[in-house]
Amino acid sequence: MKRQIAGSSIIAAMLLGSIAPAAAKPPSDISDLPGSRAAGAETAMESRGYEMTKTSGGAQYWWNGGTKTCVSVVVSNGRYANVDKTDSSNCGHGGSGSAAAAVGAIAAVGLIAALASHKKKHGDGDANHDSEYSRGYNDGLYGGQYDRSDSEGYHDGFMAGEAEASNRRAANRSYARGGPDAARAACERRADQYQNAPGGSSVAVSQRSAGGGNYVFTMATGHYRSTCTASSNGQVIDISPY
Repeated sequence: MKRQIAGSSIIAAMLLGSIAPAAAKPPSDISDLPGSRAAGAETAMESRGYEMTKTSGGAQYWWNGGTKTCVSVVVSNGRYANVDKTDSSNCGHGGSGSAAAAVGAIAAVGLIAALASHKKKHGDGDANHDSEYSRGYNDGLYGGQYDRSDSEGYHDGFMAGEAEASNRRAANRSYARGGPDAARAACERRADQYQNAPGGSSVAVSQRSAGGGNYVFTMATGHYRSTCTASSNGQVIDISPY
C-alpha cells in the first residue's frame, strides 16, 4: 500500500493555483520590507535588531533577541519576496507551533523550482502532468513508497524528490561544513546564481582542499549539484555542472 505523505496534496494544490496559501504577515517593525531590494533590506533588518541565524531550503531565518521574534525571508529576483513571522524553533530558540508550516513552505519552494526546471526542459505539461509530478516529488522527498502505477510525470517528480532528499542528508554531515567559511559562503551565493535559485537555496555537501589556498565544494541546490572552486578569502574561481 502506498504511504500517503502529509501535506503533499496541499502543496501541489498551492503550486497549481487550485487553492491559495494562507496569508502570513511580517512583524510590524519590518512590515515595510517585502518587495525591497535584498541588499538594502538586510541592512534594515540588522539596524532593527535582527540577526541572520541560518539559511535553509531557499529561506533565510532572522532572530530578534529583543522581541524574541523569528522571521523567515525568501529572496526572489534580488528582492524580499516573502517576510513571515515563524516559530522561534526555526531560529534555534525553542517552540514548535508553526515549525511544520515552515517546513511545508520550504518544501513548496523546492517543488516550484524543480517543476519549473522540468517544464523548461520537457515542454509545458498540462495540469494533470504537473499534479502527478508534484505528487511524485513529495513522495520521493519524504520517503513515500513509489507508486508503481506511475505516470511519466510522477516518475520524474519522484526521482527529483529523492535526489533532493539525498542532498539534504549530505548537507547535514559535519564534513560538508568544513573548509573556510568565506569560501563556502561565496560558493553558496554563486551556486544560487548559477542555478537561478532563491538566495539561501544552495548548501555544500562535500569539500576538499585544491592546494594553494583554494577549496573545491560540491554544491547542492534543490535536486541539482554543481562544483565550485573558491579561494580561502571568498573569491569564486570556477563553477561548473557536477
